[in-house]
Amino acid sequence: MKKTTIYEIANALAIDSSTVSRALNDSPRVSKNTKEKVLKKAKELGYSTNLLASNLRQNKSNTIGIVVPRISRFFFSTTIAGIEEAAFTQGYNVIISQSLEQLDREKKIINNFVANRVDGVLISISWETENCTHLKHLQDLNIPLVFFDRHCASMTNTNKIITGDYEGAYQATNHLIEKGCKKIAHFAGPQTLELYKNRLNGYKMALENNKMKFDPALVQESSLMKNYGYESMKSLMEKIDDIDGVFSANDAAAVGAMKYLSRIGKRIPNDIAFVGFSNDPLSEVIDPPLSTVDQFGFEMGKKACELLIENINAKGKNPWQYRTVVLQPNLIERKSSQKPVKIT
Repeated sequence: MKKTTIYEIANALAIDSSTVSRALNDSPRVSKNTKEKVLKKAKELGYSTNLLASNLRQNKSNTIGIVVPRISRFFFSTTIAGIEEAAFTQGYNVIISQSLEQLDREKKIINNFVANRVDGVLISISWETENCTHLKHLQDLNIPLVFFDRHCASMTNTNKIITGDYEGAYQATNHLIEKGCKKIAHFAGPQTLELYKNRLNGYKMALENNKMKFDPALVQESSLMKNYGYESMKSLMEKIDDIDGVFSANDAAAVGAMKYLSRIGKRIPNDIAFVGFSNDPLSEVIDPPLSTVDQFGFEMGKKACELLIENINAKGKNPWQYRTVVLQPNLIERKSSQKPVKIT
């Protein structure tokens, strides 16, 4: 089918084709009345803008690349939803890729984004990403980059949207102490990532401020998948049988641990109280419902995308103002941490 051109619109309205072009691009040089006439005639004739040609002329693709460790994790799916809303509102498309926690895969994704001329990149790095040379390369190419949740500590002059992981972990651990827990274990994430280091440090500081001794034997480091939570709890209980509280650096591992305890007849929270991190939907529907720290994933994704587009629009005009935005976490108290008061 033959495509309608701006010249046909111009002939139908008896005006110049350059005026039609300006009207379709919302130029201030064209009156509102003329714009309305052009848009009406364009619709009648079935005209559609050639976005690819327009973008090439502007050296823009109107596309943003997103890299997450795993789309299947609730937190990352909610950040993607926030990103897509902000991108759609401002006329951007998104390409979503997952690293599956592999550095080599992450590098290939970044190379593909560069080859496909994305306007900017949003990334939450993999467990394996300690060397960030491939991300520094984006900066060398003048491609805007914003980290969200997980970032490269070795990179300075970057934009990032993160959770107050230290504060959230402190709140969670302190909450367990206030509920009467005396021996609190911590399921830690990979210590190659800053957010898990911060959650461990928040746990330590809550113990210290409550004059409780930190015991490395109570810390179990893993990938925090559900099965690792089960195995971590099993391993701890075989060595230390008087644990009465657990702060897990995510909800999945906490749920796995609770499943093990249920199997051996331990009562939650009477025997062992739990607090997780991330506010996964599963945390609210398990029995008992899991106390957790909300990370506000949707808000994080939205803010990260808005910051990236701000940098894209400033490209070549103004020097970038690098910012770190910290979203304050919120402790959600549910039944898993509500230990009954002991009557003496």
